[in-house]
Amino acid sequence: MKRSLILVLVVTPLFFAACVSKNTYQQKVNEADLLSRDVNDLSATITQLRQEKKDLQQELSNLNSRLVDVLQQNSKLQRDLLAAYATQERQEGNLTLHQQQIEAMRGQLNDMQQTNDQLLTTIEELNRSLEKEKVAREARLAKVKNTYDQLVGALEEEIKRGELTISNLEGQLSVNLLNNILFDSGQTVIKKEGQKVLKSLGDVLNKFPDKALRIEGHTDNVQISSRLIERYPTNWELSTARATSVVHFLQDEVGLPGERLIASGQSEYSPVADNQTVEGRAQNRRIQIYLVPFKSTEPTD
Repeated sequence: MKRSLILVLVVTPLFFAACVSKNTYQQKVNEADLLSRDVNDLSATITQLRQEKKDLQQELSNLNSRLVDVLQQNSKLQRDLLAAYATQERQEGNLTLHQQQIEAMRGQLNDMQQTNDQLLTTIEELNRSLEKEKVAREARLAKVKNTYDQLVGALEEEIKRGELTISNLEGQLSVNLLNNILFDSGQTVIKKEGQKVLKSLGDVLNKFPDKALRIEGHTDNVQISSRLIERYPTNWELSTARATSVVHFLQDEVGLPGERLIASGQSEYSPVADNQTVEGRAQNRRIQIYLVPFKSTEPTD
């Protein structure tokens, strides 16, 4: 009994010891499983974290690349902005210059408009003056034509006989008398037939008191003969003397006022025909009487 008790006492601790070791072992196994699962979880977490780190690094790299691009774009934008500012300043300067030019052009246009208005006013005044002058000229021409018609009508017979011709050149009336009607060769005394012609002419001219008479003596280019050279050294003297003889006759015999008479000698320098022919020289030896406006010296009211 005692041995059994001892055995029991011996076996019991061992049993309890075996039981404790088994429990500890199981606990350790469980702990090991837990640790293993923790390790696996940690390994998975580490792997995941590594992947996330890799993804983050890739994202960071992408962000860095994008940052570089953005910085480059920003730098380009800044350059473009500076260029735009410079362009704006130039444009503003150009705009100011253009505005100044526009203002100057406006001033010029205003000046031109004023000048144009003045020119238009001047043109209108000139047109009115021209119209008045045209009317006055037409009246003068009509009067000249009337005078011409009266002269031609009054001296028709003398014209038919070839003793004189009457011309109306642009409103300038003139009477042409050949010297062979008025004078003998080298003489200044008017012949009888010449006096008749001048008398008829003077009677008609007396009807036009508003006309002065410019009497011109003309010669051919033949020099003065030796028998006359002492009296008339050149054709100047001979042409002037003949014009003066006509003036004296019209004043003294016809009664034309002296203030309406003008005498001049033209010598050989205003020919109307060729001096190389006999006929031409005969036409050049002439008395030309021009009807010109007469300015009265009488005082007006």
